[in-house]
Amino acid sequence: MAITSTEAAAAAGTVRPYQQYVYAYPHKTAYRPLARERASLRALWADEPKDALSLYFHIPFCEVRCGFCNLFTRIGAPDGLTTAYLDAMQRQAGAVREALGEEARYANAAFGGGTPTFLEAAELERLCDLAERGLGADLATIPLSVEASPATATADRLAVLAARGTTRLSLGVQSFVDSEARTAVRPQCRADVEAALARIRDTGIPVLNIDLIYGIDGQTEQSWTRSLDAALAWRPEELYLYPLYVRPLTGLGRHRGSVPGGDAEWDEQRLRLYRHGRDHLLARGYEQVSMRMFRRAGAPSTGGEDYACQTDGMVGLGCGSRSYTSTLHYSFDYAVDMHRIRGIIDDYTARPADDFRHADFGWEMDADESRRRHLLQSLLQAEGLPVADYRTRFGTAPGDDFAAELDRFRERGWLDDRAGAELLRLSPEGLAHSDALGPELFSAAVRERMAAYEPK
Repeated sequence: MAITSTEAAAAAGTVRPYQQYVYAYPHKTAYRPLARERASLRALWADEPKDALSLYFHIPFCEVRCGFCNLFTRIGAPDGLTTAYLDAMQRQAGAVREALGEEARYANAAFGGGTPTFLEAAELERLCDLAERGLGADLATIPLSVEASPATATADRLAVLAARGTTRLSLGVQSFVDSEARTAVRPQCRADVEAALARIRDTGIPVLNIDLIYGIDGQTEQSWTRSLDAALAWRPEELYLYPLYVRPLTGLGRHRGSVPGGDAEWDEQRLRLYRHGRDHLLARGYEQVSMRMFRRAGAPSTGGEDYACQTDGMVGLGCGSRSYTSTLHYSFDYAVDMHRIRGIIDDYTARPADDFRHADFGWEMDADESRRRHLLQSLLQAEGLPVADYRTRFGTAPGDDFAAELDRFRERGWLDDRAGAELLRLSPEGLAHSDALGPELFSAAVRERMAAYEPK
């Protein structure tokens, strides 16, 4: 019997909508130490396709740490640390290129963090040289996405990035309302943000992305609209709308009073602001790509904006990066606590070249986990999953492998039944509940590992 929209909403309402942002599967909290003899990079990459790799450089430095941030980053860098970090990245690049061989080719690249533009202009030049001379990536011919903050988006840094082929610049604004920025422990003023946006537009970088956050204490539809309209005034090719999360060991996590009311009240506030922001952007010529990402109609797609590649390998450099092969996802140690992060960065910068020839921490991917990752990453995109693509790769249909989960999503009204039998696509409410749907596709083994992880 067909479920009514009211029943679907009621069913969806029993599930907390904001559980976890699933930007990669599995999360690093499921990774565990690897035996060195089983984790040689040369052996890991020996039989992998290497003609369309993704390249990611992680820079773990920020001028400040936002109150909501649980990323692997530290505040500032003592004299000499950024140079030592780039030296270590150069040693790592040598080990990685040795493992991959000269046939490795890259389809896209990204500099993230942290804040890559924390590096000075000359250091950004060196970072680009590491990608090109160290690993053989041709930044002038592939999409290159770079993250920046208003304070570090200076004219000299932007000039380097533009000259070296940056196709997308993502600016973390979060709010154009100064009082909201302060509440989120994002010390900036709107005038400085606007000046940074003007400098970015002056460079001619093809794609500007602006990050905004909803769910800040005291935020209303009116103040949210002011931020949205301030961003839209720059006609950004992309906008990301992030729900605020309060996580352990973050600034807001230590001051729970910074968060509105109770959990149910806050969930309702965030859902209300999400729907308002979504509808506001759709009415102004933006297309929804995922729960968080919106692209202006007709804007170029550079390929580096919303990483959801289910098949390509990823090569990560830097101590906060991760790398993917078909059989192993791996990284360095992971932490959120500032003291522990500083220790991991110091360990990374002290590593000799030989210590970069193996993976340290990781998760071995079996056939079931590969299916889960493919379904999860495809389903969380607004365009959905063509069943034929899944069947071609795995020899089965998603309904064969995940019948219980898909039936549950359908009962809640999260699947778009108008898409037809050959396309699995989320309904608008399914997209709104992406942060609840994603975690429900985690395997029992991943859940167990994540639950056993002790924040540090």
